[in-house]
Amino acid sequence: MRKPFVNLDDVEFNRVEENGFYSSRLAQFSATIGARKLGYNLTELPPGSAQCPYHSHRIWEEMFLILEGEGELRYGDQTYPIRKHDVIACPTGGPDTAHQIINTGSTTLRYLSLSNLEDIEVCEYPDANKVGVFAAGASTPGLRTFFRAEGDVDYYDRESTDPRPGSA
Repeated sequence: MRKPFVNLDDVEFNRVEENGFYSSRLAQFSATIGARKLGYNLTELPPGSAQCPYHSHRIWEEMFLILEGEGELRYGDQTYPIRKHDVIACPTGGPDTAHQIINTGSTTLRYLSLSNLEDIEVCEYPDANKVGVFAAGASTPGLRTFFRAEGDVDYYDRESTDPRPGSA
């Protein structure tokens, strides 16, 4: 039987990104401690970096606990300084709840993330005017796609409105 806990000093960083401003190390450990409905991860940001673009969630609610370092939180149309022991709530919504954590300090910024886990998620990225759609299922291939929000189409776009042959 697996232990229902882990010490943050022992987690394995299983997702490392080195993409300029978006550089981080992420340890996703939910499954290793038996979590089913909540996602847990530890993030480390080097100075001058962010883990992800400014975004909001329509399904997932997130919470962040700053463990070490300092930085800033972009939230809606505001910017806030953040530091060790700050607890940040990022509820679902649109651009008014869009968020991004940036390490503006001179040392590594470490934080614990907690979110609900759902098979479907829609994210909006106000800076880039794009939308991400994510779906995962136990028996179907996952879907992960991004599109520009200005590319809206009508519900019947590319659909024939002619009656089907043989239908009366």
